[in-house]
Amino acid sequence: MNVVTLIIAYVIAVNVIGFFLMGIDKRKAIKRSFRIPEATLFLIAVLGGSIGSILGMYTFRHKTKHVKFTLGVPAILIAQIVGVFLLMR
Repeated sequence: MNVVTLIIAYVIAVNVIGFFLMGIDKRKAIKRSFRIPEATLFLIAVLGGSIGSILGMYTFRHKTKHVKFTLGVPAILIAQIVGVFLLMR
């Protein structure tokens, strides 16, 4: 397995995790159960799961009224895109 394949597999995995964490946290919020810390949700986005986190936010209608999520997670995605662009130059 080459490096590019590993990077692609990592990005897919972390985005799937970000997506499902939003759904799990939404379900826990409805049940008034122990929640996933917001720091964890942001950490997954920072680690490369921003697309999955955004898709999860809007699919599950979770954290969409929180400005720090509606602006913060897309800002993380933009920073990641710029970072990849700069690395590829």
